[in-house]
Amino acid sequence: MIVFRDPAEVPADFGRTVVAIGKFDGVHVGHQAVIRKVRDDAEALGARAVAVTFDRNPLEVLRPELCPDNVVALERKLDLLGELDLDATLVLTFDRALASVPAEEFVRTILVDSLHVATVLVGRDFRFGHGGSGTPDLLRELGPKYGFIVDVVDDVFPQGEGRRVSSTWIRELLAEGDVAHAAHVLGRPVTVSGEVVHGLKRGRELGFPTANLSELVDSLVPADGVYAGWLIDHESGIRHPAAISVGTNPTFDDVPRRQVEAHVLDKTGLDLYGHPVTVEFTAHLRGMVAFDGMDALIAQIAADVADARIQLGL
Repeated sequence: MIVFRDPAEVPADFGRTVVAIGKFDGVHVGHQAVIRKVRDDAEALGARAVAVTFDRNPLEVLRPELCPDNVVALERKLDLLGELDLDATLVLTFDRALASVPAEEFVRTILVDSLHVATVLVGRDFRFGHGGSGTPDLLRELGPKYGFIVDVVDDVFPQGEGRRVSSTWIRELLAEGDVAHAAHVLGRPVTVSGEVVHGLKRGRELGFPTANLSELVDSLVPADGVYAGWLIDHESGIRHPAAISVGTNPTFDDVPRRQVEAHVLDKTGLDLYGHPVTVEFTAHLRGMVAFDGMDALIAQIAADVADARIQLGL
């Protein structure tokens, strides 16, 4: 997939396109359904399949006090979109200048002049242009003038669910630690990726060494607690079963920030420092609590490891 960071980067001879526009935060099952339709429509027209998205949530600029955390960081979002076999994604820098562009000018300069759009796919609640004046109805009005058609995409309800899929719902599930349900709505496991860094080495002292992830990770971290899951080492490609802790270690109260740490099951002497890794969450085991002394903590960690084995089918 080609990534354009500015409309000017799109070659003049790129050809006609079928375009989906949105934040695509999380690239969940709803987004995946839209992209499948983009691909199908593009194939039928002999056009290019393209997503148009933003480098940040527009609320970060327009109403920062209301802006939620991103489900995934920008580069992770682009990786996920790339896995859906798009021809290209255009990432627009959302700043005050873009926010002030009138809706019709947005259509003319970006969709028509740069992308030579044949079909535009948007959700029913999609808004664009200065003051949010751009709507699906406006797109339909402008279509005949500029030579494109508009397809307003229906809400997507995951199988067995009575609620439409949304990034808001995913944030709620992650805040509850319900990684299994979040995976169903995302259409893939909940993961966070980062680099293994040195920690306080307390896990080693307790007999359960952990790989600590850097503060900079690529996705929203689930609620504090203990989970069963996997640690994937990007250098070796090996998936290690793991018991995963998220939080600030309240028993000792000396960890200044939330951290993700994974204890690899049944492996000793594993050196992952400096390795890029992905932690994949499979099941929530318990909440994060403070224990009265080392013995109680060690006993609970041993129980967590046993529970993780059961959840992972080991």
